[in-house]
Amino acid sequence: MRQLIAPFRQLWLSVFVFSASFSAVNAQDATAYQTPPKPLADLVTVPPTPGVSVTSKGDYMLILEQASAPGIAELAQPELKLAGLRMNPANNGPSRVHYITGLKLKKMTGKDEVTVTGLPAEPLISYVQWSPDETRFAFANSTDNRIDLYVADVTTAAATKVGTLALNAVMGTPFRWVSDSKSLIVKAVPAGRGTAPEISRVPAGPTTQENLGRKSQAPTYQDLLKNPSDERQFAYYATAQVVRLGLDGQAVSIGQPGIIASADPSPDGQYVMIETVHTPFSYLVPVYRFPLRTDVYAMNGTLVKTLNDGPLQDNVAYSRDGAPTGPRDFNWRADAPASVYYTVAQDNGDPKVKADIRDKVYMVSAPFATAPKEIYAAQYRFENFDWGNETVALATEQWWQTRKALVKTVNPGTWQTAVLFDRSYEDRYSNPGQPDMKRNQYGRDVLNLLPNNEILLLNGQGASPEGDRPFVSLLNLNTKKTRELWRSAAPYFERPVAVLDAAKQTILTTRETPDENPNYFIRNLKARVAPIQVTAFSHPYPQLKGVQKQQLRYKRSDGVDLTATLYLPAGYKKEQGPLPTFLWAYPAEFKSKDAAGQVSGSPYQFNRISYWGAAAFVTMGYAILDNASIPIVGEGDKEPNDTYVQQLVASAKAAIDEGVRLGVVDSSRVGVGGHSYGAFMTANLLTHSKLFKGGIARSGAYNRTLTPFGFQNEQRTYWQAPEVYNAMSPFMNADKMKTPLLLIHGEADNNTGTFPIQSERYYNALKGFGATTRLVFLPYESHGYTAKESLLHMLYEMNGWLDKYVRNPAAAVVPGKAGKLGGGK
Repeated sequence: MRQLIAPFRQLWLSVFVFSASFSAVNAQDATAYQTPPKPLADLVTVPPTPGVSVTSKGDYMLILEQASAPGIAELAQPELKLAGLRMNPANNGPSRVHYITGLKLKKMTGKDEVTVTGLPAEPLISYVQWSPDETRFAFANSTDNRIDLYVADVTTAAATKVGTLALNAVMGTPFRWVSDSKSLIVKAVPAGRGTAPEISRVPAGPTTQENLGRKSQAPTYQDLLKNPSDERQFAYYATAQVVRLGLDGQAVSIGQPGIIASADPSPDGQYVMIETVHTPFSYLVPVYRFPLRTDVYAMNGTLVKTLNDGPLQDNVAYSRDGAPTGPRDFNWRADAPASVYYTVAQDNGDPKVKADIRDKVYMVSAPFATAPKEIYAAQYRFENFDWGNETVALATEQWWQTRKALVKTVNPGTWQTAVLFDRSYEDRYSNPGQPDMKRNQYGRDVLNLLPNNEILLLNGQGASPEGDRPFVSLLNLNTKKTRELWRSAAPYFERPVAVLDAAKQTILTTRETPDENPNYFIRNLKARVAPIQVTAFSHPYPQLKGVQKQQLRYKRSDGVDLTATLYLPAGYKKEQGPLPTFLWAYPAEFKSKDAAGQVSGSPYQFNRISYWGAAAFVTMGYAILDNASIPIVGEGDKEPNDTYVQQLVASAKAAIDEGVRLGVVDSSRVGVGGHSYGAFMTANLLTHSKLFKGGIARSGAYNRTLTPFGFQNEQRTYWQAPEVYNAMSPFMNADKMKTPLLLIHGEADNNTGTFPIQSERYYNALKGFGATTRLVFLPYESHGYTAKESLLHMLYEMNGWLDKYVRNPAAAVVPGKAGKLGGGK
């Protein structure tokens, strides 16, 4: 049996469900998993479309066949939840991995796909990486009790297991190629580490925490350490030995075993930078805030330099613009043999502190004997460098509070800078795109600089007033002028994914239509000839061809432009009359009405009728208002959430009104739904409006006093804005709920803020006021649901709720009468 991971405890929560006929019950009845009607069930069982990975030279494509939804038995395997991580104690890997189950190689100029041989009988593949010279690729394969390293040769399409070491992937990617393409740096399970410490059932005493006047505001993290027994378990499973492993299986240990966060070889392959987590651990923050030591070792295992030993970071300002104090984010410079750069906050990481310079970046080079040199000063929070060569690099800064994005050209010879782009990053129309990168002699990605200091910019979305139209442009770094070379045009939605030859302007794209699955094409931007098709992935659900799709544009009452995607059943005609409707959305905050009103989506994209959102229910005869824009705008000094409810209701009303104007939406039969923050939205819409007949809220948070130091993009604490927290909390307004609400939640939800108790307590509050409500806990599921049984049952519940309260609202049981849904004794 394939052993994946799930909570390390006995199943104790029943699934709160109706009988197959969806009749009302008055107690917590446990029953078997249910299956929705076939059109919905087919969306869960369809094999996923493969993913692809292409060499930088554009000569080979690796086709990654993806696993379908696992069974609930696989999720029910042991799982440990420690220090913000979820791990498989059986094989020292992460839990809930979406595995690759097959590999095929294809020459970009040929038609044949060659199946990679040498794979295990039932492969569970992850962490696929091309070698620096792209003649091989490596990957991990998971089994019931270990994770092994494999390397495949591109020429022969044959894979072999390398060495006998078991990989340790608890802390992330367990291996990286060395630039010689003949060896890898791996994180291995230490030899002879002994048996795992037993989980202590009898405590030696109470668990105590104390704070002596020090501010430490943190989000509501989950899966944290709770006691010394947890600490011992975490240290045992997270400890790894860094090893240089040759393709011949020869291994050389580097440093001592430790909780290795990362082990990254230098571009020239002479050094390894190792980051090690150490005590004291914390019960308040996850592992990435624990003390972290950064060392540089020579490849022979000799310690060269300790670059930093940072303290526990449990008091980082809780803000998008907050940052740890002291040195952070150590990285190798991609275009140099062995130079490390890192960032230091100049405002103590606190965005409320006034500072002209927020961050400084320093660099130190091999042999690491001199003091680090300041190379860059950022007026906002430093994000990253895109390295090019000895005279060209790009630096990016951002500041969330103002949505400011700043890109500068940098001369690494003199460290002089010049502003290239100064824009609002929420302004999608002005997004210039991402620079094309190429692999250098070290196998690292650097700017692909063309003659005259030009680079290609790829914009994968290409937002415009006409909808998303991805494009490729040419940017001159000297003149700062851009020239558009190509843009997606009707009747296709075509997106650039890679540059195959920058000089010849040959690119790889994906192209799709509403009825054609995305496939890969080679397009020459100079020749202007028809693109060459590379793949032929079939329509994943041909039975749904003919579903109608339309991009809607309309205005909110305050003048803000809005968009939504309208789906209508195949064969439907307006003459048949308006339809029951399901609206699905996820709110987003903006600082500008102009940015909030920008058009998103494209009418030419493939009809991805996934089981996850609302579009699936077009198969059941509903009109779907999908991804309806719900902008929450706070311009200037105003905070978006100060008028959250008003803007929420106005946006939903505008979407319904547009559907009514088109003659396809029956305003007396509209339901609303959402997941996570969309669930929070759903509960608020039902509480504060009479627009809907029913709602479905999945894995949401409903009581904002349980996230008192901020939530989503709200930066104020509960004590700074209690009226906002209370007004936005459906729990605080449970007495106002008059519309039927279905609550679904994974009982092992690990998302920050959306503990399962959020739904449990909200359900109890609604029930206390006699509301029509229903609570479904999905065993072993996290924030996103993965088991086939869970997904099928989720669709069953949603379909039954919509059918009862939205399609046929007149026939639904009236709250307060006998047999009301969710009533207790």
